[in-house]
Amino acid sequence: MSISAAFFAQAQDVSVIRNTVDVYSNAPNVGSAKFNAMAGSNGALGGDANSLLTNPAGLGVAISGEVSGTLSITSNKNTSSFAGSSYGYKINKGDLGNLGAVMTFQLMTESAWKFINVGVNYSNQSIENYIETPGNANLIYDFPNSTSSSFGRHAYDRYGYLSKTSFGVGANYNNSFYLGAGLNFFNSSIDQSDTAIFNSLTNGGSEYFSKQNTPFYEKGNGFSASLGVIGKFGQSFRLGAALETPTFWNINRSYNFYNDPIYGDDYAVEDRKLTSPMKATVSAAFIASKSFALNVDYTLGLTKPKYKVYGGAETELNDFFKDNYKNLSEVKIGAEYRLKQFRLRGGYSYASSPFDALTIDRYTDNGSVSQGQSYSNLILNDRNALSLGLGYDFRSFYIDASYQNVTSKYANPFLYGVVNGNYEAGYYSANQLISSDAYAVSDVKNVRNNFFITFGWKF
Repeated sequence: MSISAAFFAQAQDVSVIRNTVDVYSNAPNVGSAKFNAMAGSNGALGGDANSLLTNPAGLGVAISGEVSGTLSITSNKNTSSFAGSSYGYKINKGDLGNLGAVMTFQLMTESAWKFINVGVNYSNQSIENYIETPGNANLIYDFPNSTSSSFGRHAYDRYGYLSKTSFGVGANYNNSFYLGAGLNFFNSSIDQSDTAIFNSLTNGGSEYFSKQNTPFYEKGNGFSASLGVIGKFGQSFRLGAALETPTFWNINRSYNFYNDPIYGDDYAVEDRKLTSPMKATVSAAFIASKSFALNVDYTLGLTKPKYKVYGGAETELNDFFKDNYKNLSEVKIGAEYRLKQFRLRGGYSYASSPFDALTIDRYTDNGSVSQGQSYSNLILNDRNALSLGLGYDFRSFYIDASYQNVTSKYANPFLYGVVNGNYEAGYYSANQLISSDAYAVSDVKNVRNNFFITFGWKF
């Protein structure tokens, strides 16, 4: 499918598409150091508050109360390569990544119901992301005042956070079957810009441009619910299944616009409603002994992102996701080995690309336009994550640490914008505007190195 000019003119360009998938459809999955060391794979194991991130039935597995807090230290580096040059930029961030608590209530009856447990989990992650792309002297733009400029550089810059607070209850039936349910509340903040610099061929000076409808700021809140079950098959095997409803987002949005024929340069506000995909997770665990456990989770998206339609922008967004979005597919594998008081953990996860192949017109390195170029990794791509961790149990207290390496490579489109009536799209400065009916495309390598440390107390 080709990405139409009308779509990007009305839908605020690549940033909106990327954020819809990368932020609003991708719930924070930062758990404890143990959870992160095992790549977030715990759907059939359960036993702590992080069960609310995958399968709330895991709350019913707990047999003692527990409280934990996790510090996250994240490093996010993007290297963008274009026309033979590369820019790399790293963002380091420290934050409170996770808080979790479980209260267990043993039922002192002769009933087969053994425990009713209550849990709460808070996950928080930075979504700060900066992609700066070098220029290309062969890419020349002619301005209406008969001057010309070469492309100097471009940047997508995003600040903000995404958090998820979950409350749940889990039940233990005869130590062999577990049920759980959870309510999830989301909060997000996005401060996004899309800017370019062009260099004058006359005097060598540089001019700074902002994309139409940027910078923009969004504040969102959302809600979803989850249900899950876990069943034991003998002493060594468990199977689990969980379903999370779509997240229903309310997004308050404000943005800058330029060269409006009535208002000129001004500022606008609007509200949007988004329904992110429903997800299902199936899990299997093998517990060889008290010393070793292995868990595998597979998550599949069942629906696609969909905006409530207020105008042309939401219609174009929905058409794009209907035609080009691939449902989420993610596999997580995690293992833990216990040696006396020590805990050794490791994991791997793979998430598929969210889009089908997309076709666009793009600029070549010599400044000409190549039409109908197909990309299997445009805007976002698949993601691989490796993790490992170490813990020590002091009986009532414990401390865990983990490391996570996440990598992804994708094609990064920018500079597109067709100006109709000197208003709808393009890049604007105080004195000039740039209109382009093709994209420049860089190759981006994203590497995230994350560290987590958890302090916990069991009671």
